[in-house]
Amino acid sequence: MAAGGQRTRVAVLGAGLIGIDLVDKIRRSAQLDMALVAGRDPNSLGLRRVAEMGCPTTAGGIDAVVEAGPFDVVFDASNADSHAEHWKALRPTGTTLIDLTPTGRGALAIPGISSHRSAADRHLNLVSCGGQAAIPILHAISRSCTPTYIEVVSTGASANAGRATRLNLDQYIATTSDAIRTFTGAREAKVLVNLTPARPAPPFRVAMTVLADGVRPAPVRTSVATAAQAVRAYTPGFEVASLTVGTDRISVVVEVTAVGGRLPRHAGSIDIINSAAVLLASQKAAAPR
Repeated sequence: MAAGGQRTRVAVLGAGLIGIDLVDKIRRSAQLDMALVAGRDPNSLGLRRVAEMGCPTTAGGIDAVVEAGPFDVVFDASNADSHAEHWKALRPTGTTLIDLTPTGRGALAIPGISSHRSAADRHLNLVSCGGQAAIPILHAISRSCTPTYIEVVSTGASANAGRATRLNLDQYIATTSDAIRTFTGAREAKVLVNLTPARPAPPFRVAMTVLADGVRPAPVRTSVATAAQAVRAYTPGFEVASLTVGTDRISVVVEVTAVGGRLPRHAGSIDIINSAAVLLASQKAAAPR
């Protein structure tokens, strides 16, 4: 909570698919006060939908957020190309900026893994939806063996990928690869992304292949199960669909289904990164000042 026991005052930059669901999750939080949603297009369908939800809106972008502040937390759900400008404007205000775009700027933040480091940071980057789904599992595996090569293939419904997401695919791949190496110690990481127009739309699916030394099947299986349980605490639709452990190769597939809220079930990619963002903001709210 903010000083005096008040709810933490937050704003959202961006009213696309991610921004609208983020607003919905924030409004259901007991700790966060959804104070402003900022876009750039006054005729935006997203801003109209957010206004219909009863939230204050503006088409003034980052300038309007700075003018209406200060905010305890601002979520950047816009696009990677605009994020540097947003941080430059907000940094002097003392606001914590939680970046949902794949810029790789700021402290890389994965709930349960980086929380001890990110609690004091005011500029957090959530890597990507694929990173949020894969890295908790890969980090757990790396504690049981020594990964040398990791490959991650994310497959999501094309309906869940808005314009900003499609424009940011190169940054998505680069930032996710860097984060995987950072949190696992693997020398090499390869990331691929598939958008499928299949009908019915499939759940968000992330397939991981790990080449490693010193693989011991029992500890690996235990570590994966523990990590999955931790992720389900804030993303209930997270499940390990398959796990194969060999002497030097581990294959894991996870699926994320959106549960509750306004999202369709196949929008697990949005659900997991937004759930992580709200959790981190709530942890910030609860931390001693």
